[in-house]
Amino acid sequence: MKPHFLNHQAQTTPHPLAMEISHAEGSYIYDINNKPYLDFVAGVSACPLGHRHPKVVEAIKKQVDKYLHVMVYGEYIQKPAVELTTLLAKHLPSSLQSTYLTNSGTEAIEGALKLAKRTTGRSEIIAANKAYHGNTMGAMSVMGFEERKQAFRPLLPDVKFIDFNNEDHLNNITNKTACVILETIQGGAGFIEPKNGYLEKVRKQCDLVGALLILDEIQPGFGRTGKLFGFQHYNCIPDILVTGKGLGGGMPIGAFTASLELMTLLQDNPKLGHITTFGGHPVIAASALATLKEITETNLMPEVIEKEQLFRTLLVHPLITEIRGIGLMLAIITPSDEVTNNLILKCQDAGLILFWLLFEAKAVRISPPLTISNEEIEKGCTIILEILDQLHTSKNQSK
Repeated sequence: MKPHFLNHQAQTTPHPLAMEISHAEGSYIYDINNKPYLDFVAGVSACPLGHRHPKVVEAIKKQVDKYLHVMVYGEYIQKPAVELTTLLAKHLPSSLQSTYLTNSGTEAIEGALKLAKRTTGRSEIIAANKAYHGNTMGAMSVMGFEERKQAFRPLLPDVKFIDFNNEDHLNNITNKTACVILETIQGGAGFIEPKNGYLEKVRKQCDLVGALLILDEIQPGFGRTGKLFGFQHYNCIPDILVTGKGLGGGMPIGAFTASLELMTLLQDNPKLGHITTFGGHPVIAASALATLKEITETNLMPEVIEKEQLFRTLLVHPLITEIRGIGLMLAIITPSDEVTNNLILKCQDAGLILFWLLFEAKAVRISPPLTISNEEIEKGCTIILEILDQLHTSKNQSK
C-alpha cells in the first residue's frame, strides 16, 4: 500500500511514519505483519478509551442499525446528539449549557470566534504566542507560530498576540477586544500549564473590559488531566468552551459550548450564523455519548493522577531534563531535537508509539489512553529507558 499512500493520499509532511495498520485493540495497534505496538499517543489524545472500546463499538453498531445522516445540523431531533449535549450540560457549570456539535476541533474554533464577534460587536482577537488551535483559516489566524502561517497570508485581521503566563501583557486586553482565546494548557508549545492564577487573572481582565474568554480544551478535555476539563484545575470558567478529539472516542467530532443566551445569537440576524451538514452526526454522537458516560461513570479520572505519578517515578534518566504537563498529558523534554527524534523513531521500531509536539522540538508526547494499565505503562517506560540508555552510551562514545 505504501506507493499508493504516498502518491494518491495527500500528506502533511515529506516524511510520514507510514506504518501500515492491520487492526487495533485496547492499548495496542497492530501492523500488517501482526506486530503489536503499545500506544502511548492515543491518536494524539483522540482515543481516551483506547482502541475499539466495547461500549463505544456497541453504541456505534446500534446506531448504524437505526439511521445515518438524515438532515443538516439543527433541523431534526436526533436522540444521540440531544442526549450527548444534555449530558455535557450536566457536567458543566450553569453558564455553559448549550453545545453546538461540529465535525472537528478546528471547526469548533471557527464557530467560537464567530460567536465572540457576534456577541460583542467587536473585531479584535487576542491569542497567545506558541498557541495552536487548528489549521483552518480562522484557527490558523490565532496560531502563535509565524513560520506555519506565512505562506497562507493574508489571514484574519485584527489578531494580536500575548505571551502565555505573562501578566504584564494582560493590559493588551481592552474594550476593543472581542475575545481572548487560550489553550487551557498549551499543547504544541510543550504542555505548558498556567501558573500563579494566570487564567483567573485573564478572566478578571476580560470581565473588566467586556471581552469574552474562549478556552480551547481540545487536548486536555475529557479526563486527560484527571478532571473532566482542564479549566476545573484553575478556578476559571470560560464564556465559550471548545472541545474535540477525546470526546469522539475515536470518531471525528468537535464542539463549542456557551450559555443559551449567547448561542441563540447564531440563530438570527443573520439566520444560519453557523451551519454544518454533518455536525452532530448520529453515529458519531452515539460514540461520543458512550465515551462521555464511560469517563464520567467509572474510576478512570481518579486513576489518571495515579498513572501520572507512575510515569514520573519510572521516567528518570540523564537524557530526560524535565517532564511537563498534568495527568496523562505529559511531555518528556530531552537535551536536543536529535535525541527526541531518535527516541521516537527507535521506540517505534521497538514496538512503542511516541510522537512529537508541534512547536517544541525537544518534546516527546506521552498521551496514552486513559484505560492504559499500570503494567502497560511499566512496559512502555522500560522501552523508553532502554532506548535512552543506547542514545546516552552512543553520545558518550562519540565525545
